Amino acid sequence: MIDLDAPSTQISFGELVGISQPAVSNLLYREVLREGAPLREWLLAYTDHLREMAAGRGGEGSLVLATERARLAREQADKVAMQNAVTRGELAPAHLLEEVLAKAGARAGRILETIPGLLRRRLPGLTSDDIAAVTLVVVKARNIAAKMRLADVDADDDTSDTVDLAAEVAGE
Repeated sequence: MIDLDAPSTQISFGELVGISQPAVSNLLYREVLREGAPLREWLLAYTDHLREMAAGRGGEGSLVLATERARLAREQADKVAMQNAVTRGELAPAHLLEEVLAKAGARAGRILETIPGLLRRRLPGLTSDDIAAVTLVVVKARNIAAKMRLADVDADDDTSDTVDLAAEVAGE
């Protein structure tokens, strides 16, 4: 029978719990075990240490493990949130948004191209210079729409296009 109230040697404690004598020595060095304490205290301290390690709260790598678990939990939460946004139709892949912009720009360009002809028919008093000025504005707007990319959404509106266009129409 093992006397739990008597002090143990490092070798006998290691054999009892299945670790080496150097591992027991390391536990004593790190003050997980208290030198000269009874076997009962060593067993309780050692099992408590194992529980803390398993929970990610003890040992040298515990802070890293806890940090990594928190990071993983955040990433998983972000993934679920993104999946939910896709399901609700609030989020779409960038390439799909680029296609939508390109199609919308092409449609708007085709509509804009009809403006000079409509003006010529409805307002026969307009001169060819007037129609050329309108055509210039339409071409400029069509080209801006055709060049539009998703990255351009965050860019500030470029008022220089309007200023340059006004100067061209005025013949300056």
